[in-house]
Amino acid sequence: MVSNRVDPVAVVSPDPARPIVAADLEGTCTTGETWRGLGRYLAGHGRGRDYRLFLVPRLASLPLVRLGLVDKQAFRNRWVRDLARLLAGEDEHTLGRIAAWVVDHELWPQRRAAVVAELAAATAEGARLALASGTYQPVLEAFAERLAAEIGVDRIVALGTPLEMRNGRATGRLAAPIGTGPRKARRVQALAAGAPVVAAYGDSEADLPLLEIAGEAVAVVPDAGLARVARVRGWRILPPVEAAG
Repeated sequence: MVSNRVDPVAVVSPDPARPIVAADLEGTCTTGETWRGLGRYLAGHGRGRDYRLFLVPRLASLPLVRLGLVDKQAFRNRWVRDLARLLAGEDEHTLGRIAAWVVDHELWPQRRAAVVAELAAATAEGARLALASGTYQPVLEAFAERLAAEIGVDRIVALGTPLEMRNGRATGRLAAPIGTGPRKARRVQALAAGAPVVAAYGDSEADLPLLEIAGEAVAVVPDAGLARVARVRGWRILPPVEAAG
């Protein structure tokens, strides 16, 4: 489940002829957040103090992010990078167990039913599904496995951010750059291997590069930046925007 040797961009599709439907995870397929789930796991397993020491100074910076004085995506990327330190020393089996817990208790209960239904319909029409996210690879794989079981497909490709492993244990560092922005789009294109990306789902302005490579771009409860672009370009928005008056 975890590797420090292969960047998800290098994944080779087993069936390059089939079209792809790609979706972001947090904010798109679920309203849950990996960091919250991981924090709850740590708090329930004797490491609440470690998590609080991580969390408090970062929460203090949130007002600066909201005011635009700190770049939002850079802040999120640092958060993902720094939170990985709390996983240092865990072996692959334990990481898988933690990931499954985060999915079962945080991400899956808050899944967006409308998006799950559309992804299920896409597979029924013959599309391959790919989840592309900056979240940790074990968590994304656990969610992909749960989603695959829910919609009745054998496999959903997970293109996340791998954790660095050394001698069978996590080092607390990332093994590849965080899979957001243009990198997310490149990973999906590499997976497609020339096949069309027929649809993509995202919720934030950071998902624009992914949405721009798709035949149909779907903005899911979009943030302000993505909502502006979606309206200008005529992209579909979920849930549908009610007409004024």
